Amino acid sequence: MTKTLFVSDLHGRIEWYEKLFRTIRSELPALVLLGGDLFPHALMRSKDYPNFLNDYLRPAFHKLQNDLKHKYPEVLLILGNDDPKILENELIDAGSDNLWTYLHNKILKRSEYAFVGYSYVPPTPFQLKDWEKYDVSRFVDPGCVSPEDGSCTIPVDPDVLRYSTIKKDLDHLFKDLGNSILICLFHSPPYQTHLDRAALDDQMVDHVPLDVHVGSIAIKRFIEQKQPKITLHGHIHESSRITGEWHDKIGQTHLFSAAYEGPELAIIEFDLEHPEQARRLLI
Repeated sequence: MTKTLFVSDLHGRIEWYEKLFRTIRSELPALVLLGGDLFPHALMRSKDYPNFLNDYLRPAFHKLQNDLKHKYPEVLLILGNDDPKILENELIDAGSDNLWTYLHNKILKRSEYAFVGYSYVPPTPFQLKDWEKYDVSRFVDPGCVSPEDGSCTIPVDPDVLRYSTIKKDLDHLFKDLGNSILICLFHSPPYQTHLDRAALDDQMVDHVPLDVHVGSIAIKRFIEQKQPKITLHGHIHESSRITGEWHDKIGQTHLFSAAYEGPELAIIEFDLEHPEQARRLLI
């Protein structure tokens, strides 16, 4: 039995992190997965923690590690589209003493499992493009801003912005995994599922109706073709309210989302061996 907790889209909210830490202390999971959008929005920086990573996040995880000792879980995490990429190296360095493992664009093998992380989402209406890429082509939904027309916190080769896609990334990342059982940590949900439903009903741009499904086509095709055992997602907060579902299934793959728009923290608790028994805790 491998008890696992999954959370996403905490957006630097101290009360949600404290709820997560309390749940870890009470449930003592073997594994904790964080699915991106970990930092506060630029306009919501706390006066008490002006440098969120070093003033709060790292010390809080260190305290948990010191208190739990050998019962401290393995923590795997990625960033999300609201997180500035300029903090990526600092986040990696902060977790270097077994505090956490940064999983974006990496494969981590544990026994028969391979844990894989990927942060990029298809183009959104927002200006920050650190973690946005074209999906399967250079098409951009009406109302959204292309990666080339937004802004990044670190320099990016214009050709990368123009020509790279989520599809190409996934083809490269997953080209040689052998017989490992795949557990995938994505920030974006897959397209046209219970997990990617946005509140865009009856909205139009230049007389063109907006697609209410905003997930990644490339991620959906990957799941259909590769059939990982479990995929974990965030990003679209209102989806579970609209669809009434925080989970879905594509073939034999179990899909879970921890994105949530209510005041509570949503935590998905599941066993790697029995994902069909997963439950969502609202704390």
